[in-house]
Amino acid sequence: MTMDACDYLEGVQTTIGEMLGANVSKSLREGNGTKNSSCGSVSVGFPITMMITGMVGNTLALILVYVSYRKKENKRKKSFLLCIGSLALTDLFGQLLTSPIVISVYRADLKWDHIDSSGNLCAFFGVCMTTFGLCALFLASAMAIERAMAITNPHWYSNNMKTSVTKQTLAVIWCLVLLFALLPIAGVGEYTRQWPGTWCFISTGDRKIAGNMFFAITFAVLGIFSLLVTLSCNVVTIRGLIIRCKTKSGASQSSKQWERLTTETVIQLLGIMCVLLICWSPLLVLMLRMISTQVSSHECNSTAVTSNHTAGRDVHLDCNFFLTAIRLASLNQILDPWVYLLLREILLRKVCIVANAVSNCSTEDRKETQTALDALNKQNQEGNSLNKPQSG
Repeated sequence: MTMDACDYLEGVQTTIGEMLGANVSKSLREGNGTKNSSCGSVSVGFPITMMITGMVGNTLALILVYVSYRKKENKRKKSFLLCIGSLALTDLFGQLLTSPIVISVYRADLKWDHIDSSGNLCAFFGVCMTTFGLCALFLASAMAIERAMAITNPHWYSNNMKTSVTKQTLAVIWCLVLLFALLPIAGVGEYTRQWPGTWCFISTGDRKIAGNMFFAITFAVLGIFSLLVTLSCNVVTIRGLIIRCKTKSGASQSSKQWERLTTETVIQLLGIMCVLLICWSPLLVLMLRMISTQVSSHECNSTAVTSNHTAGRDVHLDCNFFLTAIRLASLNQILDPWVYLLLREILLRKVCIVANAVSNCSTEDRKETQTALDALNKQNQEGNSLNKPQSG
C-alpha cells in the first residue's frame, strides 16, 4: 500500500470514529498506529531505491564523460560532453541533498517536526528541489540547442562554439536558477511542507503570502518553456539529420555508417523527448491547475477530517496526483544519464568487448580466427579451380 492510500484511509477512519463515538474512535486510532507503522516501512523503500539507482547511474555517467573528455580525438564533442557532465553532476547533487531528508522523515513516522523543529530544513529542501529541477530542464534545453546548431550549421558551430563559451553558459544557468530559487528566502513566495509531509516545495494555493502566486506561476512557466525549447530543437535536429542522410545516401561504406549513426541519434532524441514529457509535464501542468483552483498539497492533512467528504476527496485526488507528479520528476534524475549517455551503442559495444575478454573470446581472437578461416577457404577455392582443368 502506498503512502497516499495510507494517509487517505487515516482521515476516513478518524472521521468515522468521531461519528460513532469515543470508544470506537480509540480503537480506530490504535489501528491507525499499526497501519502507519507498516505503511511507513513500505514507503521508505521508494526513496531509498531511487537514491541508490540515481547515484549509480549518474556516477557512471560522470566517469564516462571524464574519460571521453580527456581523449584528444573528442575535441569537437567537448561542449556536448560538458553539458552531459553538468547534467549528471546536477542530478547527483540533487539526489544526495534531498533523498536523505525524505528517508529521515519516513523513519521518523512522517513527523517532520522531529527532524526540523525550526523549519529551516524545509526551506533548504525547497531551494534544492527548485534549483536542481529547473537546472536539469535548462541544461537539457542547452544540449538540445547545441545539437541543433551542430547539425543545421556545422561550419559556424566548429568555428565559434568553444568550450569556454559552454562553461560560461553553464555557470550562468546555475547562478540564475539558484537566485530564482532563493526568492522565498528573500520574502517572495514560500516553501511549505507537502502531503504526506515528507517533502517541501512551492506553495500553490496561498495567495496571502507576498509574491507567492508570482513565484509558483513563474516556476511552472519556466519549466514548460524549457520543455518546448528542448522539444523544438530536437525536432529541428531530427529533421536536419534526415535531410543530410538523404543527401549522403548511396552504397558506400561512409553512407551506410552515416545512416546507422542517424538512426541511433534519432532514436536517442525521441527517447529524450518522451522521458522529458512523461516526467515533467504532469507536475508543471498540475501546478498551474492547483494555482488556478487555489489548492495546495499541504491542505490534504486538514481536509481529510472535514465534514465535506466530497471536497476532501477532490483535494486528496489532487494531492495524490501531485505526489505522483513529483515522483515522476524525481525519476527524471535517474533516467537522464541513461537516455543521454549510458544506453548509446558505443557503450553497449564496450560492454560486449569486456564480456568477451572475460570469457577469453576477445575481438582480436575472433578476427584472427576469421582471418585463418578466410585464408583456408581461399586455398580450397584455388585448389578446386586447379583440379578442374586437370580433370578435364
